[in-house]
Amino acid sequence: MRLFSTVSFLIGLSLLGLNFYGLTKSLRPEGLNPEVLRFSQNDLTLSKNEFFSDSLRLKSESDYNYATRLTHVIASGMAHVHWERFDPNLYNQMIPVWENFILYLMGQFSGIPEFERYHFTIPEKSMERGVGLCGDASMLLSELLTREKIKNKIVTLPGHVMVEALLDGNEILLDPDFGLVLTHSVATYVNNADLLEAEYNQNGFIGNGEDVVRNGMKTGEVIYWNGAKHFVQKKYYFERVSYILIWLLPLLMCTIPLVICLRRRLKVS
Repeated sequence: MRLFSTVSFLIGLSLLGLNFYGLTKSLRPEGLNPEVLRFSQNDLTLSKNEFFSDSLRLKSESDYNYATRLTHVIASGMAHVHWERFDPNLYNQMIPVWENFILYLMGQFSGIPEFERYHFTIPEKSMERGVGLCGDASMLLSELLTREKIKNKIVTLPGHVMVEALLDGNEILLDPDFGLVLTHSVATYVNNADLLEAEYNQNGFIGNGEDVVRNGMKTGEVIYWNGAKHFVQKKYYFERVSYILIWLLPLLMCTIPLVICLRRRLKVS
């Protein structure tokens, strides 16, 4: 029992030290140069601090103005790294052990691809890392709009994820991955996918992935989700609980042995 208590205390203390060390670190990886980014020089034009500050709603900013501006902010603040091309540790796709040892262990040993290359649902974590795919950008947009009580849904189609928001009484499709505010709803584009591609082309996206969006829309296999909580429900809650447990578990591992030791001394006395 004494050995168990000692080991428990030391492990708990080490994990607490690891957590405090993580507070001094940033999830924003180095090396996010134009050479590794999908949109090259036009990618990642906002710094981490600018990303956070520009994502805040301005005073008297309308729902429409905020949602459309935020769509551009997310596209400019999130690096478009080719997700499968690099080692998952290089750009913190694998969550570092100092950030969250539970998510790290899940990535190392669970065999679940979603943890090996992780997509954050907590907006602040997603913005801090600043690396993601269309799903990351759309979950971030949806969560921030929901905080401002702007009705929206995450929209998935084969190969892409976007957000449809109710703005000024109209359903508008937003693509925070490309940074595009489209002019119609999903229903319109399902029936006219070429119109969708034309809007991407008009905004300078030619041969840069817009065909995936068009082809996905053409299938008509569109699914609506009531935000990130619905989109990735189990991971949504697991992520939030894990950020509590990384502090609670080490505290318990340190406290329980001390309680046991104190009780023994009281019995002896």
